[in-house]
Amino acid sequence: MAHQAGCLCRQVRIVIDAEPMGARQCWCRLCQYLSGGAGTVNILFPSNAVHISGEIRWHGSVADSGNAMQRGFCPTCGTPLLSKADIRPHLMIVRAGTLDDPSLIGPQMQIWTQEAPDWAHLDPSVPHHPAQNPQ
Repeated sequence: MAHQAGCLCRQVRIVIDAEPMGARQCWCRLCQYLSGGAGTVNILFPSNAVHISGEIRWHGSVADSGNAMQRGFCPTCGTPLLSKADIRPHLMIVRAGTLDDPSLIGPQMQIWTQEAPDWAHLDPSVPHHPAQNPQ
């Protein structure tokens, strides 16, 4: 079954021809900037299953893990849509909130919890990692 995603202004649409490989909530400072305050919820898909229509602008940065990342957003409305790590070109990270069905999969772990603000809710039923997932 194909899953779909897109930005607020609908100038970017994404079709994903695969099931999610996993989901994480990240509390690193970069993800807090991306979300405007909270952590991000990131769904992993095989990159060859993610098909994009519309313009995406990419911004390069180095994550707290030390990995070089590319983060894609809509240049019209600014919606953060995607991320990809240079060392994992086979994976594409889709922001859960951009999915047409954001309930597709919830976080299976929370990472970088040492960076979470004091008010953050860390679900006790989900494994926590103070930094990057050790796997």
